[in-house]
Amino acid sequence: MNNKRRDFLKLAGIAGIGLTGVGNLPAIAADTQSLGETAQAAELQTYNRFPRMMQDYFLDRVGESLAKSRKRRASLKTKQDAEAYVKDVRAKIAKCFGPWPEKTPLNARITGTIERDTYKIEKVIFDSRPGFPVTANLYLPKGKNRPLPAVIGTCGHGDPAKATPIYQSFAQGLARQGYVVLIFDPIGQGERVQMLSKDLKPLHGIGVPEHNYTGKQMLLNGEHLSSWFTWDCIRCVDYLLSRPEVDPKHIGVTGNSGGGTQATWFCGVESRLTMAAPSCFVVGFETNLKNELPADIEQCPPGAISLGLDHLDFIAAMAPKPVILMGQEKDFFDVRGTDHAVKELKKIYKLLGAEQNIQFFAGPEYHGFSKHNREAMYSWFNRVTKISDAKSEPALSLEEIDLLSCTPNGQVGESNPRTLTAYTREYSQNFKSRRGAPAGEDLKMKIRTVLKLPEVSGIPEYRILRPLPGRQFPKKFSACYAVETEAGITIPVYRLSDTELLSRPPAGVKRAILYVSHLSADEELRKEALIKELVSSEPGSAVYACDVRGVGESKPNTCADDFFGAYGNDYFYSAHSIMLNSTYTGQKTYDLLRIIDWLRSCGHEEIHLVGKGWGAIPATFAAVLSDKVIQVTLKQALTSYADIAENAEFNWPLSTLVPGVLKHFDLPDCYRELRSKKLQQIESKGAEGVS
Repeated sequence: MNNKRRDFLKLAGIAGIGLTGVGNLPAIAADTQSLGETAQAAELQTYNRFPRMMQDYFLDRVGESLAKSRKRRASLKTKQDAEAYVKDVRAKIAKCFGPWPEKTPLNARITGTIERDTYKIEKVIFDSRPGFPVTANLYLPKGKNRPLPAVIGTCGHGDPAKATPIYQSFAQGLARQGYVVLIFDPIGQGERVQMLSKDLKPLHGIGVPEHNYTGKQMLLNGEHLSSWFTWDCIRCVDYLLSRPEVDPKHIGVTGNSGGGTQATWFCGVESRLTMAAPSCFVVGFETNLKNELPADIEQCPPGAISLGLDHLDFIAAMAPKPVILMGQEKDFFDVRGTDHAVKELKKIYKLLGAEQNIQFFAGPEYHGFSKHNREAMYSWFNRVTKISDAKSEPALSLEEIDLLSCTPNGQVGESNPRTLTAYTREYSQNFKSRRGAPAGEDLKMKIRTVLKLPEVSGIPEYRILRPLPGRQFPKKFSACYAVETEAGITIPVYRLSDTELLSRPPAGVKRAILYVSHLSADEELRKEALIKELVSSEPGSAVYACDVRGVGESKPNTCADDFFGAYGNDYFYSAHSIMLNSTYTGQKTYDLLRIIDWLRSCGHEEIHLVGKGWGAIPATFAAVLSDKVIQVTLKQALTSYADIAENAEFNWPLSTLVPGVLKHFDLPDCYRELRSKKLQQIESKGAEGVS
């Protein structure tokens, strides 16, 4: 028993209160004055009665979607079945990642050359999009008959990307065996950090932090980082095919971790690839969800799960071409998932008459492109190309990091190119000039469409929970109702009262205030001055407060019980929502619409909807959509999504953002619409967010 709980029980015992209940603080039938006074001496804990709700909900949703794909794979019986499956996943991947931008001139330039004994390294820069440079090292074997097989090297999240020792190692190891190797810096790594200070220092970290930062911004325009990463890979093939040294009949890809991600997505979209060796990534979306393992935003392609796509399907899209999937026995990426993926793929490859073209190798190490895995990759590619019969890695001599730089000072930013953030800002501005000012039914339709809102019908079921003791709310008594907004989602709704309330909400009160919390209704009912003002200014209204899903009483305890972190569970479930072709904000808005339906069933015909901070966003959408909302108060609401898309600095989480929203409308359109509902805005917040 923790100290806070022991102190509370001791105080409650002194007050002479009988205690009942299991788990958290005791459930107490009466909220007496003596208990309230005694509880003031103890620090009140915020209740969290549903900490596993979001995990269970997403396990059900993801499991249901991917089970259909598993069932279809299990039904494959003939070569024609397998071919149809491969064709289908290719189409789904194209829908998920496309449409691709127009191919523009690469403007390739060589900024330097390093001569070595059996190969040379050219320092290459090319533009994958207009003014958007990619920095790469091209390893060219010496003394070999040309053309030669080529391999694209995709780097994991380490810095300095292409110059990282383990990535230098596989590039040099392949070159010494006769392969042309193009290894490039991913967006946000190596020489391609997108957000730099004037002295070329990263403003938001390198790799993971910058990926998740810029990746959230671009979602508002309907762009996603996984597609941008993959487009860079496609342009790498274009560059290789411009070189006379390269044999177009043999173009492969290999990479580890984040590079394994890029290699996997690349397999799903690039028909010119002839072989692949992704390492330490392919385990499955559902496996990572079960293991509570968050992933970078570029590892979470929008709509992928809703289309029934799993990691292995991106490999299936390449069938029957040769692929080896590699993992590590001690990896945090669950190698059992890789093993299972290969078994599923073997069936497809066997039906296509190429069972030998899919293999699995698990190294004995922790996460990383270890020598064991590199040698498995060499052997695999050599089997395909016959360029070498080497079984082990040749002796290596790694370069100093700075020597491999393509730019004078190690960052393309010194030449002021277009950046990902510049593209995001320009897209946002272009959408603003084109979309007009939607209003009325047009705006409502756009909100429902962009938020992916299902139809609302019927009255939600609800439970009556035992009252919370001594909460120091603005009224002496309170009841808590657990409203089921959809299967698997239970939303706590507090009803404040001047008299003891143990049953259903009392009838006969036409008007109700519904407060939507920023992070915790329980805590904010005790501390938020706005609620106390509303209670005193509207004495005839019934007063309710709620948490929408994922905060307050359903704040998850998953992902190492981390909520606010870049890899925390708030991000985790937001990312899964996007992969399910849903939005976390849309789900929270749906919760409010269902709660409003419930309030109506309790006799409340007029709703004053009040939202704070993160909660103000779904409150805004629900207020526009519901004709029962007649008054709206928003505190610390976001000024506009454009403010996030167009500013270098922002501090709003993924759970508050809506993919593609800026193509259709922005929050000011909603605020204009709400003027007719007596909208009051207090302390609005721009991109800087809520402190």
